[in-house]
Amino acid sequence: MKNPVQAKKHLGQHFLVDPNIAHKIVDALSGTTHPVLEVGPGTGILTHLLLKRNFSHFVAIDLDIESIEFLKNQFPAHQENFLYADFLKYDLKKLFGEEDFNIIGNFPYNISGPILFKVLDYCDHIEEVVGMFQKEVVERIVSAPGNKQYGILSVLLQAYFEVEMLFTVSNKVFVPPPKVQSAVLRLRRKKKAPEVDFPLFKDVVKTAFNQRRKTLKNALKKFNFPNTIDVNNMMLLRAERLSFEDFIFLSNSIISIRDKHRK
Repeated sequence: MKNPVQAKKHLGQHFLVDPNIAHKIVDALSGTTHPVLEVGPGTGILTHLLLKRNFSHFVAIDLDIESIEFLKNQFPAHQENFLYADFLKYDLKKLFGEEDFNIIGNFPYNISGPILFKVLDYCDHIEEVVGMFQKEVVERIVSAPGNKQYGILSVLLQAYFEVEMLFTVSNKVFVPPPKVQSAVLRLRRKKKAPEVDFPLFKDVVKTAFNQRRKTLKNALKKFNFPNTIDVNNMMLLRAERLSFEDFIFLSNSIISIRDKHRK
């Protein structure tokens, strides 16, 4: 059976065609009435299930005009729910204001990193994310300190969300089938956000992992840390050995030095 929307390689599109997997993904989203944003609806295999749910507001956003036009024709009573725009560039507060919302999608694998960094930018308002990613990316996000897969997104996402790989998905249920394995990830925002300056926290983590073979003493030279036993002990380690709590501690120690200098 021919797909109603042509998959475009430059958009990283691989359309899910298995209704059982679609149901599992939608069912993994909590039964709240918060608004929901679907990213990359494609041919609407998740969309038609989401439109049946009792969300206060639903929007599907896609950079593929062919997909948006198809969905508007497929669901004529919901034309205003479909938005032709670039998720990575769009101000999500235009959609939901200051209200909390959830995100769901079969995400394009070629922009999975930018998508997750965008989620972090809106972590004060995103309660939950459920979506399909490359399996390797999901394994990286849920990995623990000391693991080679552990990295920037592992630390940042684990600081703000409970992370969980729900299940793996065969590449046979996509058209066209991707060359990589897939898995469904769920992020649930923690009840209490970490007390840390996010831009500084992100800068410390990125700087540390961009030179992950070096000890933190060498990788984080540009930062001014206090000369304490706890900090000095951490400086002897490499980035992959530290938990997100450790990175928060280091970030806050920088702020404590700054505050002393201002007094």
